[in-house]
Amino acid sequence: MDRRFFLKASAAGAAGLTASSLLSGCGMGGMGGVDLQPSLNSGLFSRPFFTPPELLGTVNAVTGRKVFDLTMQAGSQQFTGNGVTNTLGINGNYLAPTLRMVQGDSVDLNVTNQIGQTTTLHWHGMRVPSDMDGSPHQEILNNTTWNAAYSVIQKASTNWYHPHPHGTTASQVYAGLAGMLIVDDAETAALDLPKTYGTDDFPVIVQDRDMNADGTFVYSASHQEIMQGKKGLTMMVNGVIDPVLDVPAKEVRFRLLNGSNSRIYTFQWDGGRVFKQIATEQGLLASPVNLTSITMSPGERAEIVVDFSALQGQGVLFQDVSSGTSLFKANVVVNTIPATITPTTLTTIVPLTRTQAVRSRPFILSMGQGNVYINNKQMDLNRIDESFALNDIEILDIQNTSNMDHNFHIHGAFFQLLTRNGAAPSIFEAGLKDTVYLPANSRVEAIIKFTNYAANAAAPFMYHCHILEHEDAGMMGQLTVV
Repeated sequence: MDRRFFLKASAAGAAGLTASSLLSGCGMGGMGGVDLQPSLNSGLFSRPFFTPPELLGTVNAVTGRKVFDLTMQAGSQQFTGNGVTNTLGINGNYLAPTLRMVQGDSVDLNVTNQIGQTTTLHWHGMRVPSDMDGSPHQEILNNTTWNAAYSVIQKASTNWYHPHPHGTTASQVYAGLAGMLIVDDAETAALDLPKTYGTDDFPVIVQDRDMNADGTFVYSASHQEIMQGKKGLTMMVNGVIDPVLDVPAKEVRFRLLNGSNSRIYTFQWDGGRVFKQIATEQGLLASPVNLTSITMSPGERAEIVVDFSALQGQGVLFQDVSSGTSLFKANVVVNTIPATITPTTLTTIVPLTRTQAVRSRPFILSMGQGNVYINNKQMDLNRIDESFALNDIEILDIQNTSNMDHNFHIHGAFFQLLTRNGAAPSIFEAGLKDTVYLPANSRVEAIIKFTNYAANAAAPFMYHCHILEHEDAGMMGQLTVV
């Protein structure tokens, strides 16, 4: 039975697709008489939910460092229908294993590129040295290996990793190069939270894809789609269309990642069921926040806890209000592991205050004449746009002056929101963040402090809109920390 609460599926724009920015290996949709499907979400929920395997790393007996071996590779996968899509993945055909690290670890990540084109691998949300960040300056040529070595210095948090080559990030992520990176710490481990990966603690990577009639991927973007951001009509969770997941009749934790190129989601459980948000991108909130929905732009993460203890034998749908699509179904089964009770206090967050800031620095996201800009400039790999001083506290005055939604992500540090459109931000945004949603004609003030690493002109940190087509089109800049 199709239990989607409504469906807004449209093939509008399919006829205007062109082959620009097409990644070799993904099909050309809307060309040569091939018709795009409006949506391949049926709402039948017959496919099993896929939980990416954990990769814990291997400890080097001599150095004590934790080693992760990652191979970026070409593959193929049948998502639906009879077609087989040429894909990209890490240690597999599509997507990547969930990397698991612990605060205090020293890690070596050996990244081998076998995808047939130049790429990078960026640890989104991790506070690492700028030359280990996986930015466009740390290119990995085909058939070569890059080593990223760093110490895990941050608190428990849900992060992710994906390519960041200048101009081709969107197509490579679309083809499947993305995975979660979870940091654990002693504070979070001591809390009575769901924490058994794949049993009561699940990654939820939400993506949208355009597909041909045979169920194969399409990635091609007209100029209009680049300006608006590529939005596919079929939704997937962890690479599966309409999956069903058995969950125990207890509290269950979901680590949400908007892994789409440009689509903005408003997630809810059917019937407006209340859930608790316990974390933003950079770690736990001070206290859980009761919500009935949460809006997330590309690159944002949130951890939520849902209490299924009174719902044994029932099915509950996880939905996107914005598209009107049910994304997966949770079947509540008998609980066989210890129950948990989410604490009312999770951590202590020491806020930075406006009076501590040495300056306010504008970041104006704009569009015009068929281009995208930050502070009226387009990305130039040979230009440094901003320079911060290590340990200075500054305010980022981030303004979206266009009639289109954007967001803002910064590498190398986290921030806290001071205001949204002149008022206090919502309580669920009160945590530590590295990515923030900016609806059309909106403004946020965020306060930031680069505390860990300097970044010179040879290896700057990036800041950019995380709508990937906008990033590739030049809505990005570079900063040093001196």
